[in-house]
Amino acid sequence: MKIYTKTGDQGTTSLVGGERVFKTDERVEAYGSVDELTAFVALLTDHLRGDVGLEPRVWELARIASQLMTVAATLAVGEGGADKVKGIDAEAVKFLEEAIDRMQASVKPITKFTIPGGHRVVSLCHVCRTVCRRAERAALRADAKYGVAPEVLMYLNRLSDYFYLLGRTLTEYFSVEETLWIP
Repeated sequence: MKIYTKTGDQGTTSLVGGERVFKTDERVEAYGSVDELTAFVALLTDHLRGDVGLEPRVWELARIASQLMTVAATLAVGEGGADKVKGIDAEAVKFLEEAIDRMQASVKPITKFTIPGGHRVVSLCHVCRTVCRRAERAALRADAKYGVAPEVLMYLNRLSDYFYLLGRTLTEYFSVEETLWIP
C-alpha cells in the first residue's frame, strides 16, 4: 500500500466512517493537535527512558500515549463511524487523577505560577502541557459543532494537569530550582 493516496490534494480528508471533510474541519484540527501531543509525549518518554528511577513515569507515559491514540480516533469519528471506535473510558480519567494525586502529595505546595524551565525534561513537560491545552481547546470547538464524548474532554483537561505536576516532580527529581512567577 502506498503512503500517499492523492485523495487529500484538494484539502479534504476522510473521517472514521468515510465522511469527507476539509482538513480545516474542527474535528481534524482536534485530532491533529492530539497527534502532535502524542509525538511530544514520545519525545518526553525517550528523554526519561534508561533512568531506573523514572521507569514508573516511562510506563505512565506509554499508557498515556496509547490513550491519546484512542482520543484522536474518537475525535476523528464522522458520519457512519460511531460503532468503529471504542472511546476512552472513565478508568483512563481515573488513572490520570490518581497519578496527579500521587505527584501532588510528593511535591511542596506552592501558591504562585511556575515558570517553565530548569531542565530539558521539565521544559518538555511544559511543552506537552501547552500542546495538550491547545488540543483541549480544539476538542471543545469540535464539541460545540459536532459533539464530543465528555470523557475525551475530561481526559484532555486532566492530562494537562498531569504534565504540570510531572514537570514539578521532575524539577525535584533532577534537583533543579523551581522558578515561581512573582509579578
